Amino acid sequence: MTKNHYDVLEVAPTAPADEIKRAFRAQIALYHPDKVHHLGKEFQEMAAGRATALTEAYRVLSNESHRAEYDRTLGAALHSVPPAPPPGPSSSAPSPPQAEPQRASNPFTKERAGADQILRKATLEKIRQALALTGAHYDETQVRGFDLALAPKPKMFGGGKRPRILGRFVEPVDAAAVADSWSLAVKWIATPADEICVFLLGSTVAPPRELADAIAEQRRKHRTAKLTMIPIDVRSWDAHVPVDVPAVCKNLLTRLKSGN
Repeated sequence: MTKNHYDVLEVAPTAPADEIKRAFRAQIALYHPDKVHHLGKEFQEMAAGRATALTEAYRVLSNESHRAEYDRTLGAALHSVPPAPPPGPSSSAPSPPQAEPQRASNPFTKERAGADQILRKATLEKIRQALALTGAHYDETQVRGFDLALAPKPKMFGGGKRPRILGRFVEPVDAAAVADSWSLAVKWIATPADEICVFLLGSTVAPPRELADAIAEQRRKHRTAKLTMIPIDVRSWDAHVPVDVPAVCKNLLTRLKSGN
């Protein structure tokens, strides 16, 4: 069974041409060889397969006549499923219990999980590389509930204390994700002097107003916590950056956005 082109691009069958183009450009950029060359061979092969599927879907759906023919073929396939047989004659005898149908594994779910794994691994590696370019020295550690946890190394000659950095993938990045991630992050604050910057990462991001209100609410609830949360769209590295973001995090975001 082949995944249809609309599902590949994650658009509705009624999507206009400009939406299809935007969806293709946003997704194909994630699987470009330059984005996954540092990953293992298995991930590179998965990325290449995903890129091929995206390219073929866009080739068909971006051409008006090809799309019309594809829609006719797709519609015919959907209507070719035979109807259920009519019920038999009624009987006073009780019907035998029906066995619970076994759920077959969904190849689309597996494919999507593989694509998400590629995106997640590539994103984390890009953050590590960008942070190294800032000149800030961090050690990687583990914090429950987060995909990335970085603790600053002590400075040799003192100086200002840098924030700890946390990264977490969520879908979608919305008010609920802000509240949940905030409650997890504050557990890493051991002293009033500790400062944390949280990168909330995802490819589906709520409107800026919803995110701003959610962050403001958490700040009211946790007034003593020095915590900055930055929702980020990993497709473009667009971020909702507060004015008081720590300098090292601001520098990191600039490098992620520019690709340097």
